[in-house]
Amino acid sequence: MSRRLLSIGAVLLGLLLISGCAMPIEPSEPEPVLGPDEFAMRIDRLESDLAARCDLPLSSLAENARLQQTLVADVREVGSLLRHLRADVERLELAETAPPVITQECTADDLGLANKAVVGRSEWIGLQDVGTYLKARIDSGANTSSLSASEITRFERDGANWVRFKLGVTADDVIVEDVRDEWIEAPVERRVRIVQAVGEASRPVVSLMMTLGPIRELVEFTLNDRTHLNYPVLLGRRFLMDIAVIDVAEIYLHERPEFPGGRPADEAEVDENDRDDEER
Repeated sequence: MSRRLLSIGAVLLGLLLISGCAMPIEPSEPEPVLGPDEFAMRIDRLESDLAARCDLPLSSLAENARLQQTLVADVREVGSLLRHLRADVERLELAETAPPVITQECTADDLGLANKAVVGRSEWIGLQDVGTYLKARIDSGANTSSLSASEITRFERDGANWVRFKLGVTADDVIVEDVRDEWIEAPVERRVRIVQAVGEASRPVVSLMMTLGPIRELVEFTLNDRTHLNYPVLLGRRFLMDIAVIDVAEIYLHERPEFPGGRPADEAEVDENDRDDEER
């Protein structure tokens, strides 16, 4: 009986196996296919993620660099303060050990100024040989005095060199009108060589009697055109030497001299509106 049951079970098992192999197998779902738009969106998302991850280190590096620059500036400032502090300490130590400085006031007699006239940086001068007054700029930086002249002509008289010229003045210059266009003649004392940016020039030097306040001197003038400047006369240190000193804070300390045909001295103030007294 048992053998028969075993045989029947074996047959049934075989039928089941055969029938199972014959059953249809359902196919699995296919992988979805990405379209071009979806593919591009995924690529863009990946690029954005990568860029965000790279920006974080770069921003950190920039912040570190900024902090480093701030620290370097602070260190330099502290170093500068320490150097100044050290210098102050050294000066204090020297002041404590240095001998006291004894100052002595010098009088005008000590400096040799007691008998010298004081002139301002601008003054009226008188030319006795010409018969006119003119404005003059006093400048110790210039060596020789200068007089504005035009139409300078050289000639010979009794074997000596002479020059004939007119005063080089403009309509704005204050002068005795009767001598504005008069010819002036004088012997040539010497000639000076002037070096300028445009080249060298030779200028004649003449001696003319000049007054300035209490001063009456024979002064050497180089002749050249000064009409582009504000003063027709420049008085240099050769004139000042041994007779005058300049008070640069003052102008027109002395009265304007009077000449026939000119204006009175008490009217000089209206003509003393200098345009610019910083020129030479």
